[in-house]
Amino acid sequence: MAPNLFSADDVPATTATATLPDLDLLPPASITQPLWRSLLSNILDRIAPEKLPPLRLTSEPVDVGMLIGDRLEVPWYRTVFSNLGDVVSPETLPPLHLESRPVDVGELLADQMSHPWWTSLAGSLRDALAREEAPIAVTAQPVNPEMASTELLVPRWSSLLSTPKVFLPDKPDAPYVRASVPLILPPPPDEEIYEPELDPAIERKLRLDLKRSKAREVLWIAMAAAEILILVAPMFLNK
Repeated sequence: MAPNLFSADDVPATTATATLPDLDLLPPASITQPLWRSLLSNILDRIAPEKLPPLRLTSEPVDVGMLIGDRLEVPWYRTVFSNLGDVVSPETLPPLHLESRPVDVGELLADQMSHPWWTSLAGSLRDALAREEAPIAVTAQPVNPEMASTELLVPRWSSLLSTPKVFLPDKPDAPYVRASVPLILPPPPDEEIYEPELDPAIERKLRLDLKRSKAREVLWIAMAAAEILILVAPMFLNK
């Protein structure tokens, strides 16, 4: 047997990639498995399950509290007792570590709605008697626009601009060139009316259908008139 003269580093990249297994996107073979074999394998797994090595967890556990499914399974009296226990002796939690900066948003709407009505009345009287007047920083400039006309109180939009006004000249009109030869269009061609030729058998069948429809129409009208006559005639005969 000849000795191996090549190392793993000497193998080209194309050969290394060619030896990789192909990606199998087909459904598993258990889909085409017979029903009796699947039932038998499930029974054997329940009786003698396969012994697997212990699971090795690499992630750190996170306390998410009680799950919603577990909360729904708890009886109602346990929730009542737990709420009473929280009121009597609440759980001592570590201090909350805030990383955001507080922002003064004033009194919340829910807190304002929870106050009695006399507190709002007292606050309004206090603001009316001792109002804190702070100077307002006005950045706008007074506007005295020029009116467009004496009939309509509409200011000119150009008078509201603070920038210098630049009036651009109008674009020159395109020179008018009169055509020396009048354009005469040819008369439209006469449109020929196309009348398709019907097969004599189809025409005969259509005429027969029209006659039958007229006969049915006369029959239905006669039956309706007879029914009305039968219903109305006794009213006059009884008199």
